[in-house]
Amino acid sequence: MDLSVRFSPDLWLFLAPRNRRPEVCLPYDGTSSLGHVIESAGVPLTEVGGLTAAERPVGPSYRPRPGEVVDVRPVRRPQVIPEIRFLLDVHLGTLARRLRLVGLDTAYHNDMDDDALIEQAGAEERVLLTQDRGILRRRSLRHGAYVRGARPDDQFLDVLDRFRPPLAPWTRCTACNGTLAPVGKAEVEDALEPGTRRSYDAFARCLACGRVYWHGAHGDTLSAIVRTAADAVSRP
Repeated sequence: MDLSVRFSPDLWLFLAPRNRRPEVCLPYDGTSSLGHVIESAGVPLTEVGGLTAAERPVGPSYRPRPGEVVDVRPVRRPQVIPEIRFLLDVHLGTLARRLRLVGLDTAYHNDMDDDALIEQAGAEERVLLTQDRGILRRRSLRHGAYVRGARPDDQFLDVLDRFRPPLAPWTRCTACNGTLAPVGKAEVEDALEPGTRRSYDAFARCLACGRVYWHGAHGDTLSAIVRTAADAVSRP
């Protein structure tokens, strides 16, 4: 028996090419949950914002009846989450640094496997951001989101558009996610290169790892990223 399903075009990227059309017929055994059918088609439930069967709202545990047509809608943006705290998988290091740059609490390690990521995300109430569809389908993952885009610029804008988080630029260490605090030049002078000592007077230091920051040669580039982020979250 087959089940007629209409996926929103916003979800077609998760489907096999043959199923990227307004209505598809998916194999159905008559007993599996709707959530199982949807994930078997390639769409993680983290990306699903609403389900209807025969035009009635239903949940992922619903078991469709013969002849019902199912509609699958994407997560509504901006998505409301319990805490604006993220954990990124090993392939999203550049995105992690950009999220930290605009003040978002962003955990990242370049050597964690899937089990460790899921454990940390659950223990710290973080949303796991990833492009691994398999990990998003793991039942033990409480909060996750698929990051769209191949380029860091596109990934950054996608996350900002999806969650519209409040920003606090220049308040987090891009290296370790620690909190930055202003520091007097005299306190860090011994750690500075001669050229930096001569050219700059305003500094901040990470309270966690001790890294020192100032508006250096890359400051204009970073400022442009911050402006882009501010524009993205302020769009109606």
